[in-house]
Amino acid sequence: MPVTQDIIATYRGPRRVVARLLAMGQREDRLLAIVMAGCSLMFVSRMPSLAREAHLTGQEQNMLMGGALLGIIFIAPLALYSLAWIFHLLARAARGTGDSYAARLVLFWSFLAASPLMLLNGLVAGMVGPGPGLTLVGGLWAAVFFWFWSAGMYQAYWGKPQVTA
Repeated sequence: MPVTQDIIATYRGPRRVVARLLAMGQREDRLLAIVMAGCSLMFVSRMPSLAREAHLTGQEQNMLMGGALLGIIFIAPLALYSLAWIFHLLARAARGTGDSYAARLVLFWSFLAASPLMLLNGLVAGMVGPGPGLTLVGGLWAAVFFWFWSAGMYQAYWGKPQVTA
């Protein structure tokens, strides 16, 4: 199934999508593509707010974009890999049966699947700025991300295998 259809399907049933992704077999290149796509979309979502900040404060926009690029594209994937490893250890301590690949897949997929709301958050940050609207959209993005992540971790570590077409 194409990635965009998988993202839409994740909003209807994250456990089914995670089960289907896990059933595809372990491929680290797929995980790297997923995490880099999510980080790239996060960088794109930051662009409107960085442009707003540069305009309002008089800072150099290229410098702001360069810092965001370094942090999001090069450092964030390393942090996400570390976070997945920590939650793998916690899930194993809680008698989960999944492996570290499953923890990475679930975290990276949750990050990518919640990216439409992340893009909306960036748009609100750039066009509206700080305020209740930005807080609401950011909270919605965080809630959806944690919903996808927790449902996926449950499926990967404690759920029954689901084979769906």
